[in-house]
Order: sequence, then structure tokens, then C-alpha cells
Amino acid sequence: MDGVRIAGESAPRDPIAAEARTGVRTQPELPNVFHSYFGNLEEQRHADRSEDLFDECFGCGAGHPDGLYVRCFKTAEGVASPIIISRKYQGPPGAAQGGIVAAYLDEVLGAAVARLRGRPAVTGELAVRYVKPVPIETPLIGHGRVTLEHGRYVDAEGRLEELATGRLVASARGRFFPSERMALRA
Repeated sequence: MDGVRIAGESAPRDPIAAEARTGVRTQPELPNVFHSYFGNLEEQRHADRSEDLFDECFGCGAGHPDGLYVRCFKTAEGVASPIIISRKYQGPPGAAQGGIVAAYLDEVLGAAVARLRGRPAVTGELAVRYVKPVPIETPLIGHGRVTLEHGRYVDAEGRLEELATGRLVASARGRFFPSERMALRA
């Protein structure tokens, strides 16, 4: 969903960008379509200064005026993320541009590593497999989990599925380097 319609307006507006530009740091409401899946899951949040450090991050930062605002929730396997790719990120007709799909998966895999290690991680490598065209304006769920810890770095994998059908549209594997200076809230 590209935005919300305001009474009397004919064009959708970005529900976050104006507030982010003025310094308001609020998370958007979880769209109703995701409530049954995410309603009982705990959201994963940054702690200490890491939230400030990542505030302007294009993927997860609440302070980026044009960001993706990726939110991740804790699951038994790792993390899950509610995703609706805006029409403004269209590539081929009706489908998301591949780099945006990679950005979403990068955030989800990084969040899985952060959940395990208790601190944010940066991407060292990312490989994405595009299984089907990733639809825009369609509820999706991103899943991420750690597959192997190597000490200094961590390997993770994830997938992007349509919420309604469970159909796999993309998957990814990555290598991440956890930051030793930042921690996440429990």
C-alpha cells in the first residue's frame, strides 16, 4: 500500500515520510491483514544507542524519509516481517524491482542475526534467488533464521512468501558481521 487517503484528497500520501522529515519517530500501524499472523508476536527493537545509529537506515530506520521501515517480530525459528511493497518500487509491470526485494531480504536476515547475537549486524554477502515475480501492493511475509555461527560472522537464510497463499516468491542466503558495540532490547 503506497499510503493512505485523507478525506478530501484524491492522491495517496506516504503515511510516514512527512512525520519522519519533521523528527517524529513513530512506527506505522500494522495493517489489519497482518494482525492474525503477528498479533501475538513480540517486535524486535534496538536498544541503547543502536536505535539512534540506525535511525536513518533505508531498510529499518524510522527516521529515513523514503525508507522501507522494515519491522521484524520474534519467532521460534528467528524472525518474521510483515511486508507490503509499495507501487513506487515497481520494476516490471505489477512486480517489485529486484533491488528492493534484495533490500527487504537483507533486513530480515540481518534481524535474524541480531536476534541471535543480541546486537545489529552488517551484511558481508547476500545472494538472492528470485523464484517468481514479487507482487507489489500484496501482503507478504519475510522469514529469516540463522543457519551457522562462525564466531566472527554468522550465516543466515530467509524467504519471502505471499501471506494469502504461502507461495514462495524469493529466497536469500547471507553472511553477516555482528557489531560488538551495540545491543538489542530483550
